[in-house]
Amino acid sequence: MYIRPVTIKRGRKRHAYWALVESYRTERGPRQRVVAYLGQMDPQGRLGVKHAAQGKEDRRYQRDLWEKTEPEWVEVDIQRLRVENARAFGGVWLGLELMDRLGLREFLDKHLPWEREEAPPSLMAATLVLARLCEPSSELHIAEHFYRHSALSDLLGVPEERVNEDRLYRTLDALWPHKEALEVFLKNRLGTLFKLEYDLLLYDVTSTYFEGQAKRNPLARHGYSRDHRPDCLQVCIALVVSKSGMPIGYEVFEGNRSDMKTLQPVVTVMEERYGKAARIWVVDRGMASQENVTFLREGGRRYIVGTPKAMLKRFERDLMAEKWPVVREGLEAKLCPSPDGEETFILCRSRDRREKERAMHDRFEKRIEEGLAAVQAQCEAKRCDPVVVAQRVGRLLGANTRGAGAFKVEVETAPDGRAKVTWKKEEAWRAWARLSEGCYLLRSNITDWTPQELWKAYIQLTDAEAAFRIQKSDLVLRPIWHQKEERVKAHILVCFLAYVLWKMLHLTCEQAGLGDEPRRVLGELSKLQVVDVVLPTKKGTAIRKRCVSRPNEHQAILLQRLGLNLPAHLGTTECSGNF
Repeated sequence: MYIRPVTIKRGRKRHAYWALVESYRTERGPRQRVVAYLGQMDPQGRLGVKHAAQGKEDRRYQRDLWEKTEPEWVEVDIQRLRVENARAFGGVWLGLELMDRLGLREFLDKHLPWEREEAPPSLMAATLVLARLCEPSSELHIAEHFYRHSALSDLLGVPEERVNEDRLYRTLDALWPHKEALEVFLKNRLGTLFKLEYDLLLYDVTSTYFEGQAKRNPLARHGYSRDHRPDCLQVCIALVVSKSGMPIGYEVFEGNRSDMKTLQPVVTVMEERYGKAARIWVVDRGMASQENVTFLREGGRRYIVGTPKAMLKRFERDLMAEKWPVVREGLEAKLCPSPDGEETFILCRSRDRREKERAMHDRFEKRIEEGLAAVQAQCEAKRCDPVVVAQRVGRLLGANTRGAGAFKVEVETAPDGRAKVTWKKEEAWRAWARLSEGCYLLRSNITDWTPQELWKAYIQLTDAEAAFRIQKSDLVLRPIWHQKEERVKAHILVCFLAYVLWKMLHLTCEQAGLGDEPRRVLGELSKLQVVDVVLPTKKGTAIRKRCVSRPNEHQAILLQRLGLNLPAHLGTTECSGNF
């Protein structure tokens, strides 16, 4: 679900709402419907938010909207009144609020003590995380632009001149050794805040590439690139998340490490860190080798894993059966016990996936057929070298592998030395393709669950995929510009912490009835600014008031729903001079 701003005019009055919209599937495609309208809270709701704000602990930078202050009156020259130094406020303030709720700033204060540095390392670490959440960029950009153009100097109490690129690099070096302690702390704290369950662990692997040669990093290797940059060196990142998508931990591997070789080390690390409890590991088919399945089974672990497409052949008779239990609209699944009784195979058939795969097969078959017809016509029109023609046919089939099995092609040498191309379609392949389109197979050693429960558990792997997608797009995990191994790992750790804040905002929005789109909420509140209002007085001095811009109607609704209390101002100073 997501939120959509709505403005309604009734007479001369203007009313602002948020529409909570849900997307759902129909036979005619995806549709949307409004679930609820979210407007201003009634007096009881506002009172509840006030009590919630007052009951929160460690609100060092939280100002109370309801706090009554005595008015101060001065005579001001309105002709010379002006506004200066407008800076971004809402995004970094929201990030700090999330860090305080999480207790992350307290953790950083404890583990990154302030010794000889002019700026506390804990506050510099918070700066790195907030910059990654609000405006992902390099350390140089953070020091020269982001920090100066945001309200962080007021919120953190660190002057702009003390924030520089070298200090941020030293903060990365100091932060990385605390990775394991951070993961344990966040897992326990988030579990308490949101009552998370860690009985289901989702595991996936991605890669991220480097700009530069990365000669100082032994992990930087050429390998299979999910970013379509095989020309660049890369590292692989293995991530473990809970069934709600909250990250639990991650590990960094060499860029040429295959997915199958990452599972056992990660499972071992997670069990050493959190104990070997009765958890269920959900793993994609790219890591479901027989060796890994045996490792999970022999260790007494429960698992749900995908299987290679070729394994479907063993269940051809089950595929041809007419009756399939319906899991949900457009999806069917059935259980197929293994002969030894130790495992259960789950045969799934998706209508949308079948239509997609059929369209792909038809498209590739058409390309191959047109290409073979062109080669055949060329061979008939002129004398062609059989070896060259065979190479051309091989390239054609290699570029369209999804449909290559449908054709049997022969390149022969005619009596006159010409190349002769003959081909025909393999009906057996096409029949199997039609039968297996939209089908996939899962395997598990959980024998007391229904097909629907097993499928739902496996499909939550999309939460792990979404985690990588958000880190790469919204948090700009890629590309990596650092060259040293420790700096690269620290960069990934900062991205991990920023994603934790992202997911925390996500779950907070869900609890507040704001759907599951934190991107919209963060973007809307990031529009809030802090400005210096300069008030020249009759005495010849000027009062400089650092004020927070007033939220509009839509922003006020979000703040109320999230239980956030926006400060009205950040300070007042009096200065003299010519105005």
